[in-house]
Amino acid sequence: MPSCSSAKNNLGTLVAVCLSHQKGTSKEPVSEALLVANWGLEGDAHAGTIRPVSLLDEASALELTRAQGLDYRPGVFAENLVVRGLDLGRLQPGDQLEVGKALLEVIQRGKPSQPHHYSYHGWRLLPTEGIFCRVIKGGRVRPGDQVRVCPRDASL
Repeated sequence: MPSCSSAKNNLGTLVAVCLSHQKGTSKEPVSEALLVANWGLEGDAHAGTIRPVSLLDEASALELTRAQGLDYRPGVFAENLVVRGLDLGRLQPGDQLEVGKALLEVIQRGKPSQPHHYSYHGWRLLPTEGIFCRVIKGGRVRPGDQVRVCPRDASL
């Protein structure tokens, strides 16, 4: 497994892990979950799809919900992993993230927004702020785990 950077700007914290058993719904926070290589989060409706794991920056979710006078709880935007302290906006496809002992690879930033997609009071953050990943190496993840950006050349 690559040795990921622990530089301050490349280090964040996993705030929440969220699952749903059905597509088109919000997700519920859980105390821990298993990321499965080439699949996604065990028990989540989006595991095995083209975008198996979604990440959202806690600050973005809080900013939008506060501006709209809404309450935020992890999972309301249908995100799997909520991260604090890491600039997800800098991530590009091909970047790798170590989450706990698991390893993810960014496959897509944002996604097309469709009218039939789930929204929280009419708001969708994953199309504009979401980071979508595949699982390279599985492992259990739980709130409090560190999230590290791996250098692009770490696997060389």
